Amino acid sequence: MASGAAAFIKARDFLRDSRTDYERAYRDFAWPSLTQFNWALDYFDVYARDNARPALIVVSDDGNVEKLSYAAIAARSSRVANWLRQQGVRRGDRILLMLPNIVPLWEIMLAAIKLGAVLIPATTLLAPEDLEDRFERGGVKHVLTDPTGAAKFEGLSFAFTRIVVGGSVAGWRSYAEADGALEAFEADGPTAVDDPLLIYFTSGTTAKPKLVTHTHQSYPVGHLATMYWIGLQEGDVHYNISSPGWAKHAWSNFFAPWNAGATVFVFNYQRFDAKRTLEQMVEHGVTTLCAPPTVWRMLMLEDLSAYPLKLREIVGAGEPLNPEVIRQVKEAWGITIRDGYGQTETTAQIGNTPGQPIRPGSMGRPLPGYRVALIDADGQEWHEGELSLRLEPAPVGLMKGYLDDPEKSERLLGGAFYPTGDVASRDSEGYYWYVGRADDVFKSADYRISPFELESVLIEHEAVLEAAVIPSPDPLRLSVPKAIVALKPGQVPSAELAQEILAFARANLAAYKRIRRLEFGELPKTISGKIRRVQLRKDELEQRRADARGAHEYWEEDFAGG
Repeated sequence: MASGAAAFIKARDFLRDSRTDYERAYRDFAWPSLTQFNWALDYFDVYARDNARPALIVVSDDGNVEKLSYAAIAARSSRVANWLRQQGVRRGDRILLMLPNIVPLWEIMLAAIKLGAVLIPATTLLAPEDLEDRFERGGVKHVLTDPTGAAKFEGLSFAFTRIVVGGSVAGWRSYAEADGALEAFEADGPTAVDDPLLIYFTSGTTAKPKLVTHTHQSYPVGHLATMYWIGLQEGDVHYNISSPGWAKHAWSNFFAPWNAGATVFVFNYQRFDAKRTLEQMVEHGVTTLCAPPTVWRMLMLEDLSAYPLKLREIVGAGEPLNPEVIRQVKEAWGITIRDGYGQTETTAQIGNTPGQPIRPGSMGRPLPGYRVALIDADGQEWHEGELSLRLEPAPVGLMKGYLDDPEKSERLLGGAFYPTGDVASRDSEGYYWYVGRADDVFKSADYRISPFELESVLIEHEAVLEAAVIPSPDPLRLSVPKAIVALKPGQVPSAELAQEILAFARANLAAYKRIRRLEFGELPKTISGKIRRVQLRKDELEQRRADARGAHEYWEEDFAGG
């Protein structure tokens, strides 16, 4: 076994052995010291040799089940790597990969790592203009997609290798040809840990997407922290409800479970259905589950207690979990959802870990390998401020930088701290609490308002599915909290319901935090599912300038005693 792989496995085994001993794990963990490391060749293939344990289970919408062992997918990915090399893919080349949750997605990712190529994962929801941006700023040389995706590339003038998966398209090479390639793969040279591996275009909630670059170390090795947070063990069946193209998919559908020797389970549905999803989890014995808050809220519309699941660990990520979601799941399953925190730019940084006391609503404590500080407006460490990572030395799971913005990379990574852009507070026991994005927190009558805190109260109301709180300009108070509310199915917007929800919030919030305006409507989201608060704030400013209200907008002064 290569020395890099041995050091990686030693660090992995220490975290698995310390799964429920947070103090030991955080105190004694050290990132493996590596100079050369190819995760797919040095770790995965070695672990997969003669290993019949399932590595991947993919259930399609029509009920078809594909199950591949570790040995099978290692061999298959080597064939794909050899075939891609025949198609001209070379070390350092950038591959745009736009596929749904189908088996070739995992084969290609492993193959690209073996080749030393650079993956640009892309969601199938991208429009042609988004793809053009990927080519212009990402330097794409090769594209692998399915027939539906291939149509989106037809108008592009760039020269690139065209490979179609799962069908035939004129002018595109068929991925099925890889079946005839040799299984024995030989690398063309060593892989340096700082070589680029992944380029993620962030979701762009406030601006044009940034190009986050990760290396052969930052994600494969950095996700040891994510593995620890989830609590994954060898033999687990792990289901992470996530769409391909986003960093969370690589987090928990690829690196973290396979680092642990677990099985990746995927239900490849066309449209999310809570009932069918829960049924598939029961049928395939899912033991660990990760889902974003939006999915948790949809699952809660079902009678969760009616499904005999074998879950041991459940976690939430993507956006902070509201305490009400945690409470309802605990009542149904007797298990507490453990929240965590990370970014596309990093792996999991903070989390509630297995076997530890949980403070409902808290993000948890720093994960092994991450040293966290809160920096106030004066640049000083305090118990509340911008959540930042100490950089001397930097955590292995931190990005290499922004591909197209070296000045910003130097500004964020060249000092003593990397600022995340998120504001948090820390309590006396070392638990961190999310306040909001630095640009989402606002002032009302000189009081500092955290939208997340108000939103957490709103979704406790039985009629509310989701909510976003934004500042609404006010001549007296500078701004006042306004809630944009999406209702549960069957609920109808009305003045009576608005009054009821405003009264509910008033009864559960401090007086200075009271929500004074409410509008029923859909919440605009990025294609990754995050609420576009910047769009809501812009729309609100325009409404106030025009002195206009939305069709279903109500202010507290509309009601007697408001």
